[in-house]
Amino acid sequence: MILVFGKTGQVATELQALLPEATFLGRAEADLADPMACGQKIRDLKPEAVINAAAYTAVDKAEEETLLATLVNAAAPTEMAETCAELGIPFVHISTDYVFDGSGETPFAPDHPTGPLGAYGETKLEGENGVRAAGGIFAILRTSWVFSSHGGNFVKTMRRLAETRDKLTVVADQVGGPTPARDIAKACVEIVDQLKTDPNKAGTYHFSGAPDVSWADFAREIFAQSGKEMAVEDIPTSAYPTPAKRPANSRMDCSTLEAVFGIERPDWKAGLAEVLSDLERHT
Repeated sequence: MILVFGKTGQVATELQALLPEATFLGRAEADLADPMACGQKIRDLKPEAVINAAAYTAVDKAEEETLLATLVNAAAPTEMAETCAELGIPFVHISTDYVFDGSGETPFAPDHPTGPLGAYGETKLEGENGVRAAGGIFAILRTSWVFSSHGGNFVKTMRRLAETRDKLTVVADQVGGPTPARDIAKACVEIVDQLKTDPNKAGTYHFSGAPDVSWADFAREIFAQSGKEMAVEDIPTSAYPTPAKRPANSRMDCSTLEAVFGIERPDWKAGLAEVLSDLERHT
């Protein structure tokens, strides 16, 4: 049995479709603000592997709720990783491009120096460091710009705004790889399977959709595939201030993941078509 922390998030929802026999723990069953309880859940359930698909992801709010973000993003995954190391089972942990400073235009490799710009990225980096220090069979999967037909995300926001507007301003100087949650879930399952047979594949990896694109061009593709007439005006990040700074460069070098696990970058445009189809069926 695989144990998954997370139940209603984008990746956790997709994992439920892929792993019907797995055990999923939502906040009611395992509160990540209580890290020791998370470790105890693993000991009690004795799974063959653990995937952590839960996190504190409110980037702006994390600037105010840093203690809570630290418990959920750093202390809890550290406790999970230590428990998995103690039991000798694989642990897959989802992280983020926000551990980098977003400088330059070169895709960030997994071993590139980190430099988070805010509390969210800092707490996620602290969690990564705890997972590595635990010394178990682990994979940290950094990803970016997650979207699906579930929860809150950029695709659903654009579709909602298109209902009442015929023109939008969208940031054009932040570039990254939109990543379908369904593909992240598939990658997590594949990584777990391979870590069981080859623990030497443990490490930190990057996974994001291809090709890299700006938020503005991502929006244009959403409207094009949705058949909606919408004028998108490019604006700089400075014209849309937020409490937490966003990385301008979220490009990620995913070549190591492909070389070690055989997992290629997903085509986010194809993933978008699937998501839009899902949304159409449920509206």
